[in-house]
Amino acid sequence: MPVATGLEAARELECAALGALLREPREAERTLLLDCRPFLAFCRRHVRAARPVPWNALLRRRARRPPAALACLLPDRALRARLVRGELARAVVLDEGSASVAELSPDGPAHVLLAALLHETHAGPTAVCFLRGGFHDFQARFPDLCSEAPGVALPPAEAENHSSDPRAPIHDQGGPVEILPYLFLGSCTHSSDLQGLQACGITAVLNVSASCPNHFEDLLCYKSIPVEDNHMVEISAWFQEAIGFIDSVKNSGGRVLVHCQAGISRSATICLAYLIQSHRVRLDEAFDFVKQRRGVISPNFSFMGQLLQFETQVLCH
Repeated sequence: MPVATGLEAARELECAALGALLREPREAERTLLLDCRPFLAFCRRHVRAARPVPWNALLRRRARRPPAALACLLPDRALRARLVRGELARAVVLDEGSASVAELSPDGPAHVLLAALLHETHAGPTAVCFLRGGFHDFQARFPDLCSEAPGVALPPAEAENHSSDPRAPIHDQGGPVEILPYLFLGSCTHSSDLQGLQACGITAVLNVSASCPNHFEDLLCYKSIPVEDNHMVEISAWFQEAIGFIDSVKNSGGRVLVHCQAGISRSATICLAYLIQSHRVRLDEAFDFVKQRRGVISPNFSFMGQLLQFETQVLCH
């Protein structure tokens, strides 16, 4: 089958071959696996070794003038440097289930990413590959190399306290919800339940309020963002500080609970800002993703406006 115009140098890789590479530690270390599926699909389930690739309206517009800058598609500078230096044996692009490069839409993320990789690694030692059959076929062949599909968020069985009381406000029921493996969202009540925090593996707390106490300062790492939930507050002024704190917890192997009084507006806004910057996704994608996990979230109108401005700054940059 002929290869799509402009991608003649891209190789097609079978699922069996990729599975064998990922089972060999040395080859897995030298393989960059880039997942072009939508962010929500990636978060539901993905190949464990894969990295998500941001795809938004801005990139779609830029894709009309190929090649797109690899920095937009692969924000990790250290990883791009390894790629340019030829330290990686292969960069493998996958989508949901395309059978070959020839099937790819010229303005689709997989095609654009392959073109950017070929442009950046021209004549270098890194092979640019496309996975035939995509995640659909790979998951069917190698479920053990894929992340588990997340279930419905339930409170930890160990956390039998007032947060499970059906008479409690809905925002205090259950326990903190997992947004990402290292990022949890909840209310002030959740932050006061040591047993529930320990059951979730929480090691740090980001308190997005001016009134909620830090209950366990001798046991957990705390950071406070003293803002109120009103339309006059410029919560965006705290975005980078909050994102830096979350990343520091992640990089240390910990887990952080982000909370405000109810876990509805202020703390949800911080989590949305984190997703926008760390995963380069649109606000509507991030909102749907968090809403699926904690249905009560509802940032106030001003916060949503600030998030929209932040989305534009991040994605345009």
